[in-house]
Amino acid sequence: MIESNINNELEKKIDQYVGGNLNEQEIDELWSEVIFDDYYYDYMKTVASLKGLADGEKKSNIRFLNRSSTLQWLAAAAIVIIASGLILFNVYDEQQYNVQPINSIELDYYRSAEGFTESTDVSEIIMSVISEANRGNIASAISIVENSLSEISSKEGKAELLATAGSIYYNEGMYLEATEYFERSLDYEIENVIIQEQNYWYLGNAYFQLNRIEEARNTLEKAYQLNGAYSRVAERYIQALASE
Repeated sequence: MIESNINNELEKKIDQYVGGNLNEQEIDELWSEVIFDDYYYDYMKTVASLKGLADGEKKSNIRFLNRSSTLQWLAAAAIVIIASGLILFNVYDEQQYNVQPINSIELDYYRSAEGFTESTDVSEIIMSVISEANRGNIASAISIVENSLSEISSKEGKAELLATAGSIYYNEGMYLEATEYFERSLDYEIENVIIQEQNYWYLGNAYFQLNRIEEARNTLEKAYQLNGAYSRVAERYIQALASE
């Protein structure tokens, strides 16, 4: 670390943010400071990761998504995004933002205490799909998805499964195939806002990878309108893509 980079006040704000102790205005102000600062972007990721490990010792089955208050949930969900590497470095270029599509999608499987089905059938299938993908057996993973759709009765479960396939294709750099699966997932029009928001965020980035800028912007706008964990980063992408 470089001595001159240290900003004790900013570090204090980051610690408060990770702890879910900032209001919305304070969070916005913090993001405006951190988003263009590589040093404190890394610092925030480190703090978030360490908190994730600490919380993991207390709650082995659930990561950051089990928070009682709305503000704490939003802060925690944003931490997951940061720790997973879903937010890339943003560079200020004259008077506009310069952003890039996300590199990859983490395949770890999360379930919230609110809004997700309690059935273990879908989660077991998804874990088997992820396991195949992690072994490099992409065709096998997608085959499990397609063959399992008829076995799942809930629209939400089908949407989750298709989104997982889209994520796998995205990580393989097969962005056209990824868009097809994210679109199929969104076709179910489920009420689960978390799954919807993730689908719009990932689909928007897949369009971005394909240089389909207008579609990317329109899709990210839908993620932003859901006002969840991805809203702030989606807003920055929308602003950047508006100038493309």
